[in-house]
Amino acid sequence: MNKREQAIRIWQAGVDAVGGHAATSKVLQGIPEPDQILAVGKPAAAMARAALEQFGARPTLVVTKDDHGRDLPDHVTVIEAAHPVPDSRSLQGGRALREAVEAMGPDSHLLLLVSGGASSLAEDLLPGKTLADLEQLNKKLLAEGLDITAMNAERRKLSRIKGGGLLSHFKGELATVLAISDVPGDDLNVVGSGIGALPDEFGFQASTQIVASNAHARAAAVEMAQSEGLAVRANEECLHDDVLRVAETLGKRLRDMPSGVMVFGGEPTVVLPENPGRGGRNQALALALAREISGCDGITVVVGGTDGTDGPTRAAGAVIDGTTWGDGAEEALQQADSGTYLDNAGALLVTGPTGTNVMDLLVAIRD
Repeated sequence: MNKREQAIRIWQAGVDAVGGHAATSKVLQGIPEPDQILAVGKPAAAMARAALEQFGARPTLVVTKDDHGRDLPDHVTVIEAAHPVPDSRSLQGGRALREAVEAMGPDSHLLLLVSGGASSLAEDLLPGKTLADLEQLNKKLLAEGLDITAMNAERRKLSRIKGGGLLSHFKGELATVLAISDVPGDDLNVVGSGIGALPDEFGFQASTQIVASNAHARAAAVEMAQSEGLAVRANEECLHDDVLRVAETLGKRLRDMPSGVMVFGGEPTVVLPENPGRGGRNQALALALAREISGCDGITVVVGGTDGTDGPTRAAGAVIDGTTWGDGAEEALQQADSGTYLDNAGALLVTGPTGTNVMDLLVAIRD
């Protein structure tokens, strides 16, 4: 059996299990019909489609990443914006979300669908703050290697719709928030910098629920591996550190691994040089792991962002083995140009938008 194909198949099973459409559809039964649907984040279109299939046509606004807003009915307003660094369309999206909430009547029901990526894709700045301030902050945060919780705490300081700010404008009767978590601990105050979080004080009924998470994806990957006769040696959310430290820790475990499969999740961080090359954190982790297992027989590792994109690239991540590391790899790793090296090595994992976002997923198989 081709181990590369098997590893990708197990990884994809994890991603498919937390698809925005399927995860949202599962929980819509019993929810009152909404007067307004708002969806924001990378999987926003998939989540909105599920709601529209359940409740029929009604006012709907989707704010999502470029090329992620396809296959929606004509009546849906779609605003696509930049990620991971916001642009002017992010301000348009954030303002549109706030205005839609403000326009709702006193007896209304809001269905708010939230997912990762919203921190960049939608923003409504505090008075005195500018797009230049927002861009500078995000570039600084992305380069410093902070974890998502620390990054989103800083983003909230510029925003009037994050950290409960959006729902502070809601004067209706009921707000239902369904979220796909891309953060450790599945904290709604951190997902999308808290764009779906409840304000400190509010006078409406509220219901919040996490509908998909990294744990769900890992469980599905484990189930697929077991169905293919593989012994599961690990199932952990442990990728929350600098990519080089994660690679060093996991490298030893992979080298000592008996036959079977290991499944890991999380979101490592990267400290970028002044002029970084091409790639994201998953490609950096993949190349760093390739160094750790260089020369080892029988080990195949796939690591990718569950949203199908890794940083500002077309790849989700990469698939590596003991032969991936070679001439030029060290320089590429140091210059944050892992994507170029892995592309030339034929190792990139390219999936296109997946309709979900639950951090990153790593699957390792050993013969």
